[in-house]
Amino acid sequence: MNEATFTFRVDESLKAEFADVARSHDRTGAQLLREFMRSYVAQQKEALQYDAWLAKKVEQSRTSADAGNLIPAADVEARFAARRAATRTGMAPPE
Repeated sequence: MNEATFTFRVDESLKAEFADVARSHDRTGAQLLREFMRSYVAQQKEALQYDAWLAKKVEQSRTSADAGNLIPAADVEARFAARRAATRTGMAPPE
């Protein structure tokens, strides 16, 4: 692994508090910062992947709707009203 140095300025009191907290968890500040950086990069990659997935799903839905593959709102409401009623019946306490 090629290593690089990352230098930045931070308030001295924040640096001292950070180092103290890191030590209290048997870690160095550098270890925690590396973990944060890895985690942040992974979160951003995951967010980009999700955004791409969602955009694809939206486009598929638009294409499907443009092709006329639609269900009237009244039909959807009727289906879910029946599901809600079945759920309520199943949740009723035994008599």
